[in-house]
Amino acid sequence: MKKDIELLAPVGSKEALIAALQNGANAVYLGGKLFNARRYASNFDNEELIEAISYAHLRNVKVYVTVNILLDDSEMNDAIDYAKFLHDIDVDAIIVQDLGFASIVSKLLPDLDLHASTQMTINNLEGAKFLKEHGFKRVVLARETPIDEIKRISNNLEIELETFVHGALCMSYSGQCLMSSMIGGRSGNRGTCAQPCRMQYSIVDKNGNLLQNWEKKNFLSPRDLNTLENLDILKESGIISLKIEGRMKRPEYVATIVKNYRKALDKSINSITNDDKKDIEQIFNRGFTKGLPFNDFGRNFMSIERPDNRGILLGKVVRVDKYKVFIELHEDIEQGDGIEFELKNGEHKGLKAPFNARKGTTIHLEKPGFIESGSLVYKTSSQSLLNRAKESYLNESIKYPIDMSISIRVGHKPKLIVNCSDKNVVITLDKLVEKSQKIAITKDKVIEQLSKLGDTIYYLENIDVEIDDNAFMQVSLLNQLRRDAVDKLNSEIKIINNRKIINNKEFEELKSRYFNFIKLENDEQKKLTIKVSNVKQFEKLDLDKLDRVYLGFYDNLQVVVDKIKEYGKEAYLWTDKILYSNDLIKLEQVLKATKNLDGISVSNIGTMNFVKDRFDLDIHTDIGLNAFNSHTVKFLKENNIKSITLSPELNLSQIRNIIKNIGGNLEGIVYGFLPVMITRNCPMAFIKGCIDDKNCKSCNFANGYGLKDRMGVTFNLERKDGYSVIYNSVPLFVLDNLDSISNAGIDMFRLDFTREYNNITALQKMYYYYLKNDIDIYILQDFVKHFKKDNSITSGHYFRGIL
Repeated sequence: MKKDIELLAPVGSKEALIAALQNGANAVYLGGKLFNARRYASNFDNEELIEAISYAHLRNVKVYVTVNILLDDSEMNDAIDYAKFLHDIDVDAIIVQDLGFASIVSKLLPDLDLHASTQMTINNLEGAKFLKEHGFKRVVLARETPIDEIKRISNNLEIELETFVHGALCMSYSGQCLMSSMIGGRSGNRGTCAQPCRMQYSIVDKNGNLLQNWEKKNFLSPRDLNTLENLDILKESGIISLKIEGRMKRPEYVATIVKNYRKALDKSINSITNDDKKDIEQIFNRGFTKGLPFNDFGRNFMSIERPDNRGILLGKVVRVDKYKVFIELHEDIEQGDGIEFELKNGEHKGLKAPFNARKGTTIHLEKPGFIESGSLVYKTSSQSLLNRAKESYLNESIKYPIDMSISIRVGHKPKLIVNCSDKNVVITLDKLVEKSQKIAITKDKVIEQLSKLGDTIYYLENIDVEIDDNAFMQVSLLNQLRRDAVDKLNSEIKIINNRKIINNKEFEELKSRYFNFIKLENDEQKKLTIKVSNVKQFEKLDLDKLDRVYLGFYDNLQVVVDKIKEYGKEAYLWTDKILYSNDLIKLEQVLKATKNLDGISVSNIGTMNFVKDRFDLDIHTDIGLNAFNSHTVKFLKENNIKSITLSPELNLSQIRNIIKNIGGNLEGIVYGFLPVMITRNCPMAFIKGCIDDKNCKSCNFANGYGLKDRMGVTFNLERKDGYSVIYNSVPLFVLDNLDSISNAGIDMFRLDFTREYNNITALQKMYYYYLKNDIDIYILQDFVKHFKKDNSITSGHYFRGIL
């Protein structure tokens, strides 16, 4: 049986909450002051959360609170306490990213629904299956998930599916972006993303030469999502929750977008007028895309000219003189509207309209810069739209009918019964009705007083009055009966989930069990592991000088595995971060055809579950699983994960604490160009004019190009089968700091070879001999000196960490 479709609105303030509800949202998501991925939004303190939940629940609207960041060990106790607080105040669900945190909450607070954040990168059936098995009620799918994949999940699994339908998009698969973190230490996984995707870049070839006409463009800045015309397809695919992005947007934005999506859901897309579409565009847009699930790609997906709001086209410059600019208007303007000009240098200059003017007229304004005749002018904000949006939520529009029955009998206590849907409240006063001495209370007066419900969410539909002819009752007592009944009815309606509250002492005892770790002793032997991306790199390895090889390719796989086993070393197949159902079928075929593999490295929850259920292979989890704390590591090991690459966003202090708690088979990357973005869309598609990714394998732009930022730093690009990888501009290189990393407890040290062919043998040799304490310190220092002289490097987050 299909559930009603939920319209889920973003809320960043109390006013935005009111705007969302009064315009038709039947669920909202918001963040508290703690542990959420919009740390720079206003957010709600604890008292404000209680008020927000009461306001929403009284109007039959659900509230989901974001606890959607990776948590440090030092935060976990407070995060669990925060989850209990949310549980106790009747939050309907929490949205989470951290696997370790979720595993504890699902056991401690089983009646608090868990929603998997899009930061978990769930893009296939196997990932959704795993999360359902571990207590999740809903999955917020990766924004890139194709419609066919959504249908496959919906048709084969009883779990709620949610997807974004409107608003800003990330270029990278959410949860897999390290770009902000690596550039400036502000992590998207911790709610502090600096949005490098909205910066300008230039395309360079492998020699560092700029591509003509492709300089200083926003190659990583997607348009805003707008699926208004595709809602029927989303509903038919099995999506039950349609999510609007925008917790940092103004309340008028929330009101405008929610209002129109509600209208389309209730009355069909045909009810959306051209004026409605103009309002949606006017309130905020970076240009619109239907999104990757609907096959927008390249130029249909990206907005490379600018990364911000451009409003709607207002008009065109028809003449410019020394002091003034003359504009032919295509739209009306009002005093206070935002107007923006395109300057000769490509920049934009904004000002407020100083007067009203009508469409079709020509106006003149003081020239704000070097503007050419023929350039376009935009209206970036509209006072009339903002006023209409605000008016839409100034007055209460949500009202519920109630029935009343009142008994006023002389010598008895007055009794009021109120019915609202399935709720029934009875109120009596501790005062007897008196016999009137002069004027008796009338039935009409009783009805008049009890009908005064204007400041509530109720209106009186039916009333039954039983009253003695000579009864007297003060009007103030009637009002008190009404107020008491409304208060009691509110109290019953706003508690939706009827949870059992665990007392704090019992909760602390239960919680403490999850902070008792069983530590596995580290292998005294330090292991060197190496990941190679192709056969050519593999051929440069000295198989005597390593312990494990991760093979990131399928070509000649059996021959390569046999070669590794001749040397008695471990052979692991390495898999990509993003695999869909067809990719998993191909993986299954490869694994069945390949003998003597020791294990497989997975970087996606779905891949992990797929392999775990089908093959008797050791499983290693790579950085895509975001092992950021002891509880996540513990959870993975409890699910039979053999070894784990720790998050590259951890510093040594955090690593030391994890290993103190867990120990054993934990890997750190100590060399390599880290992938800072995994993108479904190809940044080069704009240049080539691609409308899809069907010809990537034969594309001349698939490799050998990079994005140069405003600081002159180049991030190299690689197009693979269905996605692009953007690599950090410099390699992680910590050869001269291996002692510090080793002393933190790491026992597996990985060299990650991605796009390089030079220095592979030399790097392997130096790292191997250093780990085995078999190298002259002067030889090592000389190698490090020359490597740093020839290459810019980074030590990653080992010695600095992230915000």
